[in-house]
Amino acid sequence: MSGYVLLPQLFTATEVDRLRDAVEQVHAAVVSAAEAGETTVTVWPDGHRLEEIDGTTIHWEPDAPGKAVRSLSPVTGMSAVIDALWTDPRLTTPMSSLLGAPSLGPFVAKLNFKRAGVGSEFAWHQDFPYWYCCAGSSAYDIATAIVMLDDNTVANGAMTLVPGSQLNGPAPRDPRDPTGLLVDPAGIGSATVTVEAPAGSVLMFPSLMVHRSAPNRTATDRRSLLFCFQPAGRPELSALTYDAERLASLP
Repeated sequence: MSGYVLLPQLFTATEVDRLRDAVEQVHAAVVSAAEAGETTVTVWPDGHRLEEIDGTTIHWEPDAPGKAVRSLSPVTGMSAVIDALWTDPRLTTPMSSLLGAPSLGPFVAKLNFKRAGVGSEFAWHQDFPYWYCCAGSSAYDIATAIVMLDDNTVANGAMTLVPGSQLNGPAPRDPRDPTGLLVDPAGIGSATVTVEAPAGSVLMFPSLMVHRSAPNRTATDRRSLLFCFQPAGRPELSALTYDAERLASLP
């Protein structure tokens, strides 16, 4: 069982254009607010810099010249165009099947950017450990739908998955990673799939899926909208607190 779902060109070119515009407007608004207001800055043990403004966290690219955004989270409530996808049946129907939950609720929506030439890699990881530090055992029931706003190719850092890895539970973590969140690459093996797909496609996978993405060294952006779903009635990520001590109970 591969564990992931790929829905090619689920959204039309017109819809993708509208989403790109919405994403760039949100990006501009958050960065502008951060430059004009008082922010809270956190530096992770691996040197990555996070800056929070009005409840949204900017994850800056660690090595890019100037300031380039790696991700924004959460972004729910910042664009009606984006928010509408939470209830779009093209997403909710296959996601309900993937999670085995007839009724869904939001966990978090975020924007990922791999800007042209500076978009960095994201090493092997599962979403699960981070969600577990926030949501405890409910993290097992979270899955992500990635809406691709640009063509995804090997050259611009398309997602690489380890099919079936979700069946093995929490993966052993990389002993060299100071955050305690990355997967030990020694156990990955060669059975991987890089998901190349055109803009408008959607990739879905559960929190235990092992995955990575390479850097974007092309001349064009690779932008993604991520909707993390969970069974209805559970608190969203914004209502939870990150507790790194929970990592001690994982492999």
